[in-house]
Amino acid sequence: MNVVVLLLTAALVLVVAVLAAAGAGKLARLDGATYPAALTRAATAFTAVLTLATAMTGAFAALLT
Repeated sequence: MNVVVLLLTAALVLVVAVLAAAGAGKLARLDGATYPAALTRAATAFTAVLTLATAMTGAFAALLT
């Protein structure tokens, strides 16, 4: 049961990260950025979401142990 919850949580985090990256890339293109600049902004947003999820996981783990 714990493995299923872990896998579903990881999948949800990845979906949220991809959606945030897509939104950031689209907003960058609408703002007039070139494709490489929009891709860079999307990658930055993706990395930021994953970093935030990792930090929150570490904080929750410290609280629960």
